[in-house]
Amino acid sequence: MTELDPWQALRRFTAARIGLGHSGTSQPTRAQLDFQLGHARARDAVHQALDTMELSAALAQAWPAAPCPLLLHSAAADRNMYLQRPDLGRQLDAASRQVLLAQHGDRAFDLSIVVTDGLSALAIMRHAAPLLQALHARLEARAWQLAPAAIVQQGRVAVGDEVGELLAAKIVLVLIGERPGLSSPDSMGLYLTWAPRVGLTDERRNCISNVRPAGLRVDDAAERVHYLLVEAYRRQLSGVHLKDESVAGNARVGRTEDKFLL
Repeated sequence: MTELDPWQALRRFTAARIGLGHSGTSQPTRAQLDFQLGHARARDAVHQALDTMELSAALAQAWPAAPCPLLLHSAAADRNMYLQRPDLGRQLDAASRQVLLAQHGDRAFDLSIVVTDGLSALAIMRHAAPLLQALHARLEARAWQLAPAAIVQQGRVAVGDEVGELLAAKIVLVLIGERPGLSSPDSMGLYLTWAPRVGLTDERRNCISNVRPAGLRVDDAAERVHYLLVEAYRRQLSGVHLKDESVAGNARVGRTEDKFLL
């Protein structure tokens, strides 16, 4: 008779590698191969190139009323430089700055959306367009002055500050691929900043992380972003002074079945 695995029930609730067992003093072959597969997927996600043409078409379809996305680049010329010089990923190159200055003119925008590969182009290719489509449905009730979306290759979070400043946008929303984990190579992060400008630090931003089917679902993320956008615009602030009190962020609070430790 086969002995029941006492860890099997718990594995249904987490993607973490728990109760792997052992073969002598080593891991079982299946667990070792699974680890190597997860590591390979994470490594591939970091080095995967962003398909800007495909992404641009997907964003245009997700938000038809928005201007055509702008294709920009950070000061990091290639992936190796991006990984070795984080500071260059936070800056636009000279050509991209000129593109944005030409777009600005005398206009002022309520919202600038920046989409950048970060450390996982895979996450952006999978989730950026669905997130913006869900957000668009929520923002339609209000006439937001929307800047052209900016697709930035080799970008980090702070590159959004420069984009927002050059476009004179009141708020910048950055969609970025997060650092892959062994079970999450496609996790996307969202960063919102009021009055973006070069030199801001992280306490000025609101972050929503782990947007993916196995983490925070796109619809829930869009609901939380919508709440933060409306409140940031109303209060004219973001970051540590703006708390996420959205229904999606707190709907589970107070449910007795979720009080696992009580």
